[in-house]
Amino acid sequence: MSYSPVVPFGGYSGWKILNRTMETQKAAYVASADVKSDAQYFRENIGKIDTAEQLVADRRLLKVALGAFGLQDDIDNKFFIKKVLSDGTLDNGDLANKLSNKSYLAMAQAFGFGDYKTPSTKLSDFADTILKKYETQSFEVAVGENNESFRLAMYAQREIPALAQKDMSENAKWYSIIGSGPMSTVMRSALGLPSSVGALDVDKQLDIYKTKAKEFFGTSDPAKFANTEGMDKMVKMYLLRSDLDGTSTYSGGSAALSLLQGTAGGSAFSSDGGASILSLLV
Repeated sequence: MSYSPVVPFGGYSGWKILNRTMETQKAAYVASADVKSDAQYFRENIGKIDTAEQLVADRRLLKVALGAFGLQDDIDNKFFIKKVLSDGTLDNGDLANKLSNKSYLAMAQAFGFGDYKTPSTKLSDFADTILKKYETQSFEVAVGENNESFRLAMYAQREIPALAQKDMSENAKWYSIIGSGPMSTVMRSALGLPSSVGALDVDKQLDIYKTKAKEFFGTSDPAKFANTEGMDKMVKMYLLRSDLDGTSTYSGGSAALSLLQGTAGGSAFSSDGGASILSLLV
């Protein structure tokens, strides 16, 4: 049985509580029976895998492999997964390089089936590397079962700073953000852009995102705004807008409004039920 993360309510107030208890809750999730069993099986068997075909043939190994890269929903697309991993990534024509979802590229690079004679599954630290990703991603998915907005915020908070540090041009970083569903959703909402912007030509999207980011952060360079202060500002605005737009799993519109008006301190924790939950978490 897996541990179910405690998310008492949505909105920015709920996000702050989740962050305060994040470390403890993630540890409890990783220690739960289902996650421990998956991790043990992966650790004991991944070193026996030599090809992409062998990986997709073992559903338990594939579950962890896909989950580590946020691709768990594709577990039944075995032929496609095998093709992506077998092709490799070293040639521009390889399938992983053509896909808009760059999570497959990251997975193909990590496993190395099509790139090297000996795949990365034979490395002594490979299991630890993949399991660390799996535990983080699957915990976020578990949070998302209670509040999808929080899951997206967690993903963006983790991935955008990592992307900002990469040796890439400013535009290339923006293309990566635009091409990622979770990152683009959080960024778009935080900047106050309509969902219809996603239907525009990607170069037009780039111009719009950079212009709005400069207004919001004072710079359009992700390397300069993807710090703790910048990310906190972005996530806060994303969650407030999500509540106001009615897109959050929880109906926290009133809490978001009170936060915007600077009066959240009293309203967010006024009910006896909320106080009881808080006393358990803090």
